[in-house]
Amino acid sequence: MSAQEERDALTLPPSLYEHALHLLREAPDGIPPRRGYPLPQKPEPGEAPLSHEEAANAIRDALNPLPDNSATLHRRFARLGIRDRHTHLSRSTVAGLPLPAGQRDAARSLGRQLTRTGTTAPAVTAGLALLIRLGEPEDVPYLSVLGLFREFVRPAVDALDTLDRPCAAVVWLATHTRRDELRPLVRALWTGDRQAVRTELVAFPATPRFVSTTVARRIAEAARLPELLGQHPSDTALLARAGRLVVRMGSTRDYRTDLLTYDDALILYESVVTRAGQLPPTLDHHATLLSLALDLSSGTGVLLDWPPGRRATLLESLGRQLAGPRWASSADTDGGEADQRLRAGWIRRTGRRPFTRQATPGRLRVEVVAGDLVDREPVETRLLLDGRPVVPEFFALGPARSPDYLLDDGRLRAGPEPREVQLAEAYCTEGCCGALYVTIRRDGDQVVWENWRRPQAMPGSREPAPELPAYRFDAAAYDAEIVRAESDTSWSWPARTVARLIKTGLMERPDLLSRWDARRGWISSGFEDPDTTVVTFSYAPGLAAGKQDGIPLQFRWVVPDDGTPPEAQAGAALRRLAEEDPKTYAQVCGGSRERAEELGFPWPDNA
Repeated sequence: MSAQEERDALTLPPSLYEHALHLLREAPDGIPPRRGYPLPQKPEPGEAPLSHEEAANAIRDALNPLPDNSATLHRRFARLGIRDRHTHLSRSTVAGLPLPAGQRDAARSLGRQLTRTGTTAPAVTAGLALLIRLGEPEDVPYLSVLGLFREFVRPAVDALDTLDRPCAAVVWLATHTRRDELRPLVRALWTGDRQAVRTELVAFPATPRFVSTTVARRIAEAARLPELLGQHPSDTALLARAGRLVVRMGSTRDYRTDLLTYDDALILYESVVTRAGQLPPTLDHHATLLSLALDLSSGTGVLLDWPPGRRATLLESLGRQLAGPRWASSADTDGGEADQRLRAGWIRRTGRRPFTRQATPGRLRVEVVAGDLVDREPVETRLLLDGRPVVPEFFALGPARSPDYLLDDGRLRAGPEPREVQLAEAYCTEGCCGALYVTIRRDGDQVVWENWRRPQAMPGSREPAPELPAYRFDAAAYDAEIVRAESDTSWSWPARTVARLIKTGLMERPDLLSRWDARRGWISSGFEDPDTTVVTFSYAPGLAAGKQDGIPLQFRWVVPDDGTPPEAQAGAALRRLAEEDPKTYAQVCGGSRERAEELGFPWPDNA
């Protein structure tokens, strides 16, 4: 180190690591706040900022040759114009730097210096990027502390994930958890009080509103859940909560499922299923075990790295358990709260489906799965190729499309012309994160699935998604499977059946809406209240005649289940559409306030 470099090192301000330690010591309850800490604000020099390309080149220049100490990199960054605004670029640029074997030790040493003594965000981020690639267990305490800064959470957790998953999960939960109901658990995890972790783990509400798939995985990782279950083999509340977290990890309701990224998924599945007999036969526990069975039968759980025959054995075990009189009687209720009625009805309809399905003679199996209605799980058309579910294996960013889309409209049928079909859409919409498509065509006595389309990279990976092969099916077996799936409505409940019958009626008689200048929209069971049927339509003057005047308004008509047969309810709804203008009893749900006022309709307060 030169004399100038020694002077620079002596005059550096306190490190960001030391600043984070100070903030943590000052925290009133000993844990970081929600979203973590902001970085200390520093005045930016007044020179013109570097462009993206200029900054990336400057970062590469600063690391070539590789500095042997933190102070040198700080000085180079300052001279080359690298400022706090370049923090994220620093990570991505350093992540792509080639590191020959002979430089790895020096790069690791530099990464450690930067994370321990770095004083600027770009320099510390460069250190974190190096430790993502080269970190070792001794770096865990420093990464954990730096991860409390909002700008450093992601790189710090990425580095910790390869070194200490439970520690990574604690940092992630501490900075990502927004709900007050989860803060006591976060506090127990942060302090490492295992008894408090056990207590708080079974106390918080584990509904989808509070626990996404990622939160469920991070809780299981942070709590070292398999170890905790092993230490308390008779704790049925803890066992039930473990099962609930596995269900949430495998859910397709959220942006993505996390079950396949949970390292201990097999161990936890084994623990819950083999000890399921300890659970009291309540409606909630029945729903948990049935959800696990559905996942083992046709969901994401199929894709775990099971030893030969083990998945089938666990599924059979659940089947025997739930077929017993103690469990079968748990769903024999039509009273109680609405959620209890919903769940009991779902169990009665679905209870034996994962255990009685027969293998089809072809390569393709189609299973319509309606998840737990209380959790508002989606209704999916699960497509299995050679026993493996297509959507979570090839896409994993959202659920398979519903039977209303794929089966009711005949999209999976193989016709004389090739047809591109959307099998799944990202939970956040196709425009954001894409969709999964396949082209279906008939080729003589075979049906071919080919020309797959999906996002260029798989979730959580920088690597391009591999090309998917074409799949060929015996045409007779394929057609028989599609016909079987289209005719099987045993999964449906009354409101959903009413919706399907109304939709079919409107497809056969579009004049029922067109006479009112209306056009059919989305029709299904209600999301918030699955016991209702929701009919949507759009309206604008002249719409039916093709002379639409202005932007249409969207309307929503909610039809409650009155207890009569679905056919009777659908018939009554169609007759009302024929006889009464639906705009007089439906509510505006979309468009604009100005358009609604122009056409003389009240704008909803909650829009």
